Amino acid sequence: MPILPIQKTKNNTAWVFPGQSSQKPNMDSHLPHYSFVRDRFKQAEKILGWSIQDVCQDSEKLSRTLYTQPCLYVIETLLAELILREGYRPSLIAGYSLGEYPASYTAGAFDFETGLHLIKRRAELMDRSPKGKMVALIGSNLEQLQVQISNTPNVWLMNDDLSIAIISGTPRGIKSLLDKVRFKRAIPLKVSCAFHTPLMSEAAVEFQEILESVPFNQLKIPVISSTELVPILDVARLKNSLIQQMYQPVRWRAISLLLAQQGIKEIVEVGPGNDLTKQMRRVCPEFKFTKMSSINTLKPTEQRLILNPV
Repeated sequence: MPILPIQKTKNNTAWVFPGQSSQKPNMDSHLPHYSFVRDRFKQAEKILGWSIQDVCQDSEKLSRTLYTQPCLYVIETLLAELILREGYRPSLIAGYSLGEYPASYTAGAFDFETGLHLIKRRAELMDRSPKGKMVALIGSNLEQLQVQISNTPNVWLMNDDLSIAIISGTPRGIKSLLDKVRFKRAIPLKVSCAFHTPLMSEAAVEFQEILESVPFNQLKIPVISSTELVPILDVARLKNSLIQQMYQPVRWRAISLLLAQQGIKEIVEVGPGNDLTKQMRRVCPEFKFTKMSSINTLKPTEQRLILNPV
């Protein structure tokens, strides 16, 4: 009998990692107090110059890109490590935007510290980018929305979900578009920049030089990127996708369909919240979904079995 509610087999399970806007205050509080967890927080503080645990208690700081990205990377890699240490392995991995970094870590592309150094620089560059907004629109007419977007400066559609469109752009561009389109509900996302738009191009150019200077390891598990839409094992191809995804739309609907085509039956969302589960259930309701957002996801008896305190 497995000690986790997911299969150890690699045949039909994919792990997916959420991106920015999935962060939640106190999202670190359910991590167990094992020695390797404490060591990771200490490593992170040494690299960042500030405490992940302190920022996770500060909702205002946590919503700022400079802090959000490192916090999510640390929390998601720790959650993945908890599962990996029990011998669980997915057959495929995918990440939503920032989530591609904990996904790449889990696939073996780099170690924890290397990934955090990259995320730190990525967050700094993106935080300096032109300020922007992202808004999820529920109940909009996609065809009409796309027409209005084409006629509105500095606003773009940054996803391919037909039921909830996410627009990204400058505050003025977003306001202008919202005045012209019909929708049932508009939900501002917890971000400070216009991600996945040309407004990120300058940051992407600067980050490319940094990324190319960092050696990656051979991937142990294929990663599916929203810019490639194929399982990636080639390091150069992965690096290219990590640059392009900064200013290109996230095609998560296409990723969901591709995972189904690859024979995936179970999706394990590794990270705070359940944003990806909600999206994927609309596209592929046949998937079995498991959420791994904290050690409390497990039953008390399973918690004692998964890891022994050191």
